Amino acid sequence: MKSRTKARGIALQVLYEYDLTSHPLGVSLEARFVDETMDEQLLEFSRQIVTGVVPLIPTLDNIIAAHAPEWPLDQVAIIDRNILRIALWEFAVSKMTPVKVAINEAIELAKIYGSDSSSRFVNGVLGSLVDHLAEIQNRFADNQTSS
Repeated sequence: MKSRTKARGIALQVLYEYDLTSHPLGVSLEARFVDETMDEQLLEFSRQIVTGVVPLIPTLDNIIAAHAPEWPLDQVAIIDRNILRIALWEFAVSKMTPVKVAINEAIELAKIYGSDSSSRFVNGVLGSLVDHLAEIQNRFADNQTSS
């Protein structure tokens, strides 16, 4: 597994735990970091994803739900939901990852952590989100200027 994929996997595990238990993020991150041998830059990448996604969960979920109405978000598997959140945050909020890379990484995470159909589902939803990328990015830009 590529090192940045591994870092995203750690972030995914922390977000999954957070969804299920609401454990403090710092505790969950540090517990994962103890188990992994990665350089500090990759650990920081995991931390950025988690701390970037969590405060925006309601907004990310609203955007995902609006562009995948046939899949009520409360019925989407927790892993799939968090993979979508990570990818959307990476290409629409932080903009530190090119769209195609974020989608490919999300599909890879879905293959590793999700069900047999997760990768197709994630690809389809992200494809719909990308079709509305400018609108989505404007929404985040508007939120940041009003904060």
